[in-house]
Amino acid sequence: MNQETIDYFRDYLTQRLQELLNRADNTVTGMTNQKETFPDPTDRASLESDRNFMLRIRDRENKLIKKIRKALDRIEDGSFGICESCGEDISMERLKARPVTTLCIECKTKQEAMEKALGL
Repeated sequence: MNQETIDYFRDYLTQRLQELLNRADNTVTGMTNQKETFPDPTDRASLESDRNFMLRIRDRENKLIKKIRKALDRIEDGSFGICESCGEDISMERLKARPVTTLCIECKTKQEAMEKALGL
């Protein structure tokens, strides 16, 4: 992989990481600053449901943050874009679709087939 491509992914992942961190900060600030009290139980339940939904989204984003940080580490150590299973290069199309991936499409397909066969 050439330096221009590596720089592209580094910049893209860094920007995406910053967006996710900003969103997480806004969620925490918004939830701690809300002093809403609703006398109606239905309104309270609706607010609680919305908060739970938002927290589930942020949990998924937190997992993505960890994957992005690992991808940035792989860029720094020179292993970015190399399949951790077979050692072959991961296709550029796959990296553009999922830059945090660690498996080439063939190995990922095999992994998913194995998980399906085992019922995971």
